[in-house]
Amino acid sequence: VQLVESGGGLVHAGTSLNLSCVLSGLPLEPYGFGWFREAPGKGREGIAATTYRDDDQYYADSVKGRATISRDNKKNTMYLQINDVKPEDSGVYFCALSFYHMLLTEGTKYAHWGQGTQVTVSS
Repeated sequence: VQLVESGGGLVHAGTSLNLSCVLSGLPLEPYGFGWFREAPGKGREGIAATTYRDDDQYYADSVKGRATISRDNKKNTMYLQINDVKPEDSGVYFCALSFYHMLLTEGTKYAHWGQGTQVTVSS
């Protein structure tokens, strides 16, 4: 099983960030997933998560109203979009796959992780 994130880099404040995560080795459809962020000096923070049916979703207060988590099961790809990005959105973003049917907002029970993609928001 492998997860590979893309879409990171330098982003200007006020614009949109679009991250992708391609899953290989398993079909995406039966599984929930989440996106996490690790900023310098801070621990790993859960940013957004969704269940395998996408019938329950979570967004951290820091991105609520600005972020959208989504998927394309045919492409086996997970997405995270954050609009109106701020410098505090900078960090390494990770996608993670869940084998649980319930919504997971913390990272400890996620089964597989990507290697992360660096995002730097310039003011």
